[in-house]
Formats: sequence, structure tokens, C-alpha cells
Amino acid sequence: MPSDTQEIIFLLGAAGYLGSQLLVLLGQRLPQLPIKALVRNLDAEKQAQLKVIRPDIDLVDGSLDDVHLIREQASQAKYVVNCASSDHDGCVRAILEGLEQQTARRPSDPPLYLHVSGTGIICDNARGEFIPEENVPQYVDTELDLEKLPPNNPHLNCDKLIFPAGTRKGNPVRTAIVFPAYIYGIGEGIKKSTAAIRAFIKASMIAKRAGTWGPGLNSYRNIHVKDAANALLMILEAALAGKADTGAEGLYFVTSDNPPVIFRDLFAVIGDVMFSNGLTTQGGSQPLPPSVTDAYGDIGWVLFGSNTRGDAQRLKKLGWEPTESRKLPPLKTLPQEVEVALQELRLVPLKASNVPSSDC
Repeated sequence: MPSDTQEIIFLLGAAGYLGSQLLVLLGQRLPQLPIKALVRNLDAEKQAQLKVIRPDIDLVDGSLDDVHLIREQASQAKYVVNCASSDHDGCVRAILEGLEQQTARRPSDPPLYLHVSGTGIICDNARGEFIPEENVPQYVDTELDLEKLPPNNPHLNCDKLIFPAGTRKGNPVRTAIVFPAYIYGIGEGIKKSTAAIRAFIKASMIAKRAGTWGPGLNSYRNIHVKDAANALLMILEAALAGKADTGAEGLYFVTSDNPPVIFRDLFAVIGDVMFSNGLTTQGGSQPLPPSVTDAYGDIGWVLFGSNTRGDAQRLKKLGWEPTESRKLPPLKTLPQEVEVALQELRLVPLKASNVPSSDC
């Protein structure tokens, strides 16, 4: 194992929706910082797509299950950014173990782990029912306590591994955990549409119509993918300058000031676009039957039937603003997003040469 740490970013998720958008911004604003990326099923097509965005990128073929490989790479890179999975605890453990090797070698200059979680941690499991706004739990990242959140909520399995690594006195890692709201918009990277839209489409294909978990009166705060990627980059830039909040203060909501998007409205647009493409038997949205929702288990109800409210105070201190979200609110971009997602899923003919396959 090399003892020297390289001034590079080890990026997980570079071929995905948020990760490839971040890769675009890294090329524009930090071109001098080398990048090594873990890419699943790396083939000539995917390599070419990534090289278009960042010609000098160093690519490593591997999946999140390749924990020995991830540990080795994390032990050598001063900055690790994980946009690949918010829930793969084996991958997170391997990253932390690799970074801890660096901290042991350089206790005065620990490496940075920037991890993308999500506002699934603050879901209220309203089961799609209407909850008056004054009764929806409101969270601010400057006051966030992971131990006081519903313990079975998504992503906490990983976040509760990372937070102690960044706050302990002995052998700490510099950690920053980012909690984006519902991410939307057409990306500029390899993957153009959000995984959430593709999941909604797949559920609608099973039901032969678009639909919600319960009545769909729950709502999510939201953030455009360009603003989410810019938030990651600004945290990284601040960390490079020694000015980022990390450890106990390294918890960042990434939410716009747009109104929360109501799931019934979201699915109604999805239903109309799918119907216009001949993929469903009707437009609009109705509650999904148990035959569909049961397949997703309790986690489906938590993710798709909840409300989330988070306030991004820490990013505002860095001067971040959700500029793209203000220009393009979710329902304005949604019809085009659904069309792009249908192409990525190969459910409709391709209409642009740069729309990739559905394999991340």
C-alpha cells in the first residue's frame, strides 16, 4: 500500500445523474485537480462519454461491492466524493477505513469525505395523506441531530457511520454529509434524468397508469440538479481553502426556496406524458393499487408518501444560491424530464444521440 497520499479526488458515481453533473462543474472550476473515478461495467462507450467531460480522468472499473478496491483507492486520495449511493454501508465502511489509514499517517492533515445522503432522513411517513404545514416537521441543518430522527428512515444507516468518524477525537476524518431534497431537472452529464423519475415510470408501467402512494397529498422540498452539483463543488472548494464546516458542523441540507412539490401533481404530469406516448391506459394520476405499492415495501411508503422540509443554512454561509431552481421550478421542467427518462429507459425511440442507456 503506497504511503503517500495523492492530491486527487476519488469520485464514486461519476457516470450517474448527480455525479456526472458534478464532473462537468469540476472540469470548469477545478481543472487542475486530478480525478480518479470508480465506474461500474466500464466499457468503451462509457469511457468515451466520461472522457468527453473530463479528458484526463483516470477510470477504475468496479462496483460498490468491490470493497477492497474502494478501500485501497480511498487510502490514496486526499478527497473522496461519494455520489453513487446513499445507502450502501459496505461501500461507506470501506471508504472510511481507507481514509482512516491516511489520518493515521498524517494526523495533522486528515483527508476529506464528502458524502451525498438525502432528505429521506427527515421523511415523516405521512402515507400520502395531507398534513397541515404547521404540523409537518421542520428541520434546519445548523441544528440537525441525526440521533433524533426516525431511526428507520433511509440513508441513516450510512450517515451514522460517517458522523462519528468525523467527530471523534482520535484518528478523525474530515467529513461533510450533504442532504439534497428531491433532485430534478435535465442534467448536463451522462445521465440526464433523476433516478426518482425513472422509478416512478417503472411503477406506472406495472400499473398501466401513473399513480401515487396513497392520495399523493404529501410534498417534498426540491433542488435542480445543477444547483445540487454546485453545492457539492462549493463545499469542496471551501474545504480546499480550509473554510468548510466539517465533522459535527458538516451537515448540509441542499434545498431550494421553491414551494414543495406535491406528489399528486408530479405524478399527474408523468401520467399525461406517458399516456401521450401510448405507454399507459389513461393520463393523470390516481392512487396506486396494493399490487404495485406492496412490491416496494415500507420503504416505498416512506420515500414516496412522506413530506420533507429542510432549510439549507450552512450553504447560504458559503454564498450558495439555488439560481437554477428559481429559473426552472420542478413542474416546469417535468414534461421534458419524463420524455428524456423514457428514452433512457428505452421505452420510446431515442430523439438525441447523447441520451445513454439505462445502465448506470
